Amino acid sequence: MDELTLGELARRFEDRLSDVREDIQQLGVRLDGRVSLERYQLEREARDKEVAALTERVKELEDAAKEKEKQRQSDRRLIFFSLIVPVLLLAIQLYNANKGAA
Repeated sequence: MDELTLGELARRFEDRLSDVREDIQQLGVRLDGRVSLERYQLEREARDKEVAALTERVKELEDAAKEKEKQRQSDRRLIFFSLIVPVLLLAIQLYNANKGAA
């Protein structure tokens, strides 16, 4: 009874063969999910270039905003002095004119 019949031996062999086929299929599915090192490096380089381009663009926008703010400040100063200085000169002339009349 310890000896296997040829039919039982064939059935066990077929079971093992089907197990191996399933394992190979699962391994193939797992390998299909993997990315090759070359593709990974190319995607990484592309992503790095994109990040560098975005960083450069943000820096340019920040510099432009700073320059615009400086321009606004100088415009405010110019407007302030163009309004205040004539009024002060007029006030000084009026003061001198009234002082001379008195």
